Amino acid sequence: MENHVQHFAVIFTSKRRPQEGDGYPEMAAKMDALAREQPGFLGVDSVSSPVEGTVFPLPTSSAGTDLRSAITVSYWQDEESIRVWKRNLEHLLAQKRGKEKWYLHYEVRVAKVERMYSGDGISE
Repeated sequence: MENHVQHFAVIFTSKRRPQEGDGYPEMAAKMDALAREQPGFLGVDSVSSPVEGTVFPLPTSSAGTDLRSAITVSYWQDEESIRVWKRNLEHLLAQKRGKEKWYLHYEVRVAKVERMYSGDGISE
């Protein structure tokens, strides 16, 4: 992502129980590609991990500890770009499926990024 000062971040955190053949990986890839086509989209960072050993509070699973915790942060030029993405028909269908089928819990936060900086190496 280029150095865009004063942009917006949509922070999506979720807990889900992966199921073989549930269609989630395919839909996630489709939404990633679709988001990248949207006006005002600047970039995305995403990571997921097994829940065990995490410091975040988690829902209890009666089916065991096969939960995944994930966070995806997408970056947008302005709030209008975020609103347009939220109303995208394919994205709305993915949201509906996520609520009904995939997510045990999720949260969305929208934040204004005032500045950013980065480093290119690891100092010892």
